[in-house]
Amino acid sequence: MTPEYSSRLQSGTSSNPTDAPGVRPELRAAIEASRGGELAGLIDARIDRASFDHVHWSGSFFEYLEIVQRHPGVVRNAYQRAYDAVMSQGAEKYRVFKQDAIRYHFFSDPFEGGADAIFGLDLALMQFVDYLRSAAEGYGTDRRILLLHGPVGSSKSTIARLLKKGLEHYSRTDEGALYSFSWMLDEHCGPTAQTHEFACPMHEEPLLLVPKEARADLLARINESYRPLNGSGRIKLVGELDPFCRKVYGDLMAHYGGDWRRVMDHVRVRRIVLSEKDRIGIGTFQPKDEKNQDSTELTGDINYRKIAQFGSDSDPRAFNFDGELNIANRGVCEFIEVLKLDVAFLYDLLGASQEHLIKPKKFAQTHIDEVIIGHTNEPEYKRLQNNEMMEAFRDRTIKIDVPYNIRLDDEIKIYQKDFGPAKTRNLHVAPHTLEVAAMWAVLSRLEEPKKAGLSLLQKLKLYNGRALPGFTEESVKELKEESSREGMSGISPRYVQDKISNALVSRQAIDDQSVNPFMVLNELEAGLAAHSLIADDNLRKRYKELLAVVKEEYEDIIKGEVQRAISSDEDAIKRLCANYIESLRAYTQKERVKNKYTGRDEEPDERLMRSIEEKIDVPDSRKDDFRHEIMNYIAALSLDGKRFDYNTNARLYRALELKLFEDSRDTIKLKNMVSSVVDDETQQKIDIVKQRMIKQFGYNHTSATDVLNYVASIFARGDSKGR
Repeated sequence: MTPEYSSRLQSGTSSNPTDAPGVRPELRAAIEASRGGELAGLIDARIDRASFDHVHWSGSFFEYLEIVQRHPGVVRNAYQRAYDAVMSQGAEKYRVFKQDAIRYHFFSDPFEGGADAIFGLDLALMQFVDYLRSAAEGYGTDRRILLLHGPVGSSKSTIARLLKKGLEHYSRTDEGALYSFSWMLDEHCGPTAQTHEFACPMHEEPLLLVPKEARADLLARINESYRPLNGSGRIKLVGELDPFCRKVYGDLMAHYGGDWRRVMDHVRVRRIVLSEKDRIGIGTFQPKDEKNQDSTELTGDINYRKIAQFGSDSDPRAFNFDGELNIANRGVCEFIEVLKLDVAFLYDLLGASQEHLIKPKKFAQTHIDEVIIGHTNEPEYKRLQNNEMMEAFRDRTIKIDVPYNIRLDDEIKIYQKDFGPAKTRNLHVAPHTLEVAAMWAVLSRLEEPKKAGLSLLQKLKLYNGRALPGFTEESVKELKEESSREGMSGISPRYVQDKISNALVSRQAIDDQSVNPFMVLNELEAGLAAHSLIADDNLRKRYKELLAVVKEEYEDIIKGEVQRAISSDEDAIKRLCANYIESLRAYTQKERVKNKYTGRDEEPDERLMRSIEEKIDVPDSRKDDFRHEIMNYIAALSLDGKRFDYNTNARLYRALELKLFEDSRDTIKLKNMVSSVVDDETQQKIDIVKQRMIKQFGYNHTSATDVLNYVASIFARGDSKGR
């Protein structure tokens, strides 16, 4: 340190030129703006000082009473706040399995751009939110532990994490504002001065400072103006101050001879923001080795350094009220794998849930106001059920099943989040790569259908909203009800994610800059032998059989895409559709068709109609029903002022595609693609098909070539069955 700089420090002067006397404000601003250059300016642009000041408000107790009068919702309890936080993000209603469902946007993680978004668990989340609402209304579930129960990797911890994250975000909004207080005292926690600030260790509601005699009238006045954001709950004020605040409050009342207003002059109310990292209103407890577990981690412990100052280990000023249940007051406390906790910990949870009381060492029972949420897996829960000594704990828990996804589209979304284009910019993930992995995972979670003639794959398609002949919404609902435990076992998304990751970094993927479905399926199969959660050889065999089912379905999918790419001549398919509809109209109206070339009236082209209808398995005995169905469909469109086109009816469109493919397949000579010699005319047609596959289905040149070669080999083997 230079003498000059040292002297500046001693004199209190600064080396910053903007602090020099006589510098004009505009010059000072220009100098400050130039400090740090462009990057500093970028940071400054993102900092909202006004917002910071807003969420860090502080004032007197009497100013807080004015806030309560204007916005009574600041006094809500933890469950009311949690429920309102979920509802603040909105929801949408829809129908699934012939019942109403709600999708809460809160669980799509709008706080971090969907990083923890949950897919396909809307029914379980509806049950979870219903319990939050019941607790917010004070119907009894506020005295229970919410226990998320399900197989590994089913998003239990993600639900808890989202609740914590959402509450943190909500507490920063005007709608979710909440307040606590500090004591302004001397350095020894005495009333002689207000030089030191001692925060309430449990972030308690400032209205707990109101004497009991006045609380009923105060609450009556508050509830007159309170309008719940959701539901019909009322503001309640339950409990007493924590031991530290109770001690300070009592000493001040004694010092001022019971003058409550003078005591309140020592109170500084401040707005608080819930934060897990700052240990304010958000707590998380994770079991450790049984020998190292200590229940004081939940309820706080003695501060031995302060015993000498205050003279006793039972003085609340010599105690740290910093256990997880203490610091989580006003918010939520998560218990990771709660049933792995030592019995001593579970005893603490009994009172914390039912009576909202905890027992710190050497102090009276202390009131808490928080949502207690735990999660566990199937083996641990079964052990709980079989343990007669844990009856009291079982009685205080509400089990919420969190199963795996059983809808294919939702499972695909999980993998798209981790392996979508944004995450795999340097690799081309071929179409259906994630779909086949998701399909196998979902199949492993489904129970074999009891209905004769229904395959497991067809059941998957029905659950995914696909229409199959002979099945209605009611029959799909019955399928779901007869398999009540579906999703509670099977392959975890984590296993699938690991194997997709292996495929993405494999030597073949790096060399080709591409990943295809077969690479992922091979990884999934190879990993089964060492899968730590599969101890049953019969189960391992079943999973391999399901991989074969998925491979066969994938072959059908790509055959269909190649067929569509070959038959994507729009003009040709329009002409084919026009000819079919012309014959169809004449047939249903018992008329003749005028031949455009001969000018003669002829019978409708039965051969053409049947060649199209057979492509979608319309038997000869049902052809009249199908034809009248199409005509009625066209008439209904006409009544609505809409025009029928070749692709308006999905089923007819598929039939037209298959017919056109059959007519054009021989001209393209698809079987000859597996030959090493392809003539120029065929190559030109193949290149056109490739471009259609790239444009219509998302392939690149390499993956389109691979698929065409693979489908060509299928046809070369004589397997020309359409999908």
